[in-house]
Amino acid sequence: MADGFRQAVLASGSQPYAVYGKSGSAPTPFDAVDGTRLAGPQGSHPLAAIDMRELVRRSSNGLDGEITFQEPVRIGEAIAGHLRVTARKDIKARSANVRLVGVLLNEHQQSREERDSKGNVTRSEQWVDVSGSMIEELPFTEPMLPATLAAGQTFETDFNLPAPRLGPPSAHMGSAILAWALDARWDISMGGDERVSALVDVKQNIDYLRSGAVTLDQGALFDAWSVGDGTIAVSPLPPALAGSELDVTVTWPGAGSGRGGRLELQADIKAANSMSGVVLFSAIIDPQAFRGGTTVRIPIPADAPPTLNEKGVSVSYRIRALVDRSFRSDLSVERFLAVM
Repeated sequence: MADGFRQAVLASGSQPYAVYGKSGSAPTPFDAVDGTRLAGPQGSHPLAAIDMRELVRRSSNGLDGEITFQEPVRIGEAIAGHLRVTARKDIKARSANVRLVGVLLNEHQQSREERDSKGNVTRSEQWVDVSGSMIEELPFTEPMLPATLAAGQTFETDFNLPAPRLGPPSAHMGSAILAWALDARWDISMGGDERVSALVDVKQNIDYLRSGAVTLDQGALFDAWSVGDGTIAVSPLPPALAGSELDVTVTWPGAGSGRGGRLELQADIKAANSMSGVVLFSAIIDPQAFRGGTTVRIPIPADAPPTLNEKGVSVSYRIRALVDRSFRSDLSVERFLAVM
């Protein structure tokens, strides 16, 4: 079952299901999910139904093993952990090494038409599929891996490796995914490589976020932000942590009157298959309460991706107060919010 953020993405479109003859793909080692799950009908979000932990294939046929980490892993810090492998058969490789690999998976809207000899459309179809590209591949000389292993032989080692120096952080954005994996690979001549891999959850670093290296929307790290005569204040000071709660105080003397009011937390995703205004939280508020000032506690979904603007994708969050007016456009004030 999808978590809160991905549930909101799924609710924003049609439900994904297998589409005959359509499939998506992801590069190794992020290819553990069957390609038919990486495609869906038009308007759906097949990626939202997939957990990031499903993406990475744990090991190839010739090896049994695992990679464990000392959590957490943050941008600019270290990846510490332990690697254990046992050969299921004799392994004779040209070389063996550990590498850190990053991938960007994107949903794409697709369409196809068939026409007769007169140019008339006789059949058309639309669907969504997923494809991926490597964004980083960082090989390491340490720890040293044996190029040959006898059947039944076990090799174990600790490691301490640099995390991505400048990101991006891991992020499941519903219609796109940024993911990292540590991949121990044995390069086999004239045959398929053998490997043991594991997903690395690379978290945002608050120092990096506040350094100015990340492009943020204006006011996203402020405790209070004013628009016209409206002010939206948040506590504690941003960035907000996924899985935490935020006290939001709206003071808006010019809110006016209307049929009703709302306070919402919205997410905007810019990617190949963009989404705007995904509602993650909504509360009914009397417009009069806005005028005098009101405080609402807003939960941040535990699976909310961090605020980012990298590799051609971005995630931003808005807190928005609205007054619904009859026969007139709604009134609204909003502010941005950084999440990590």
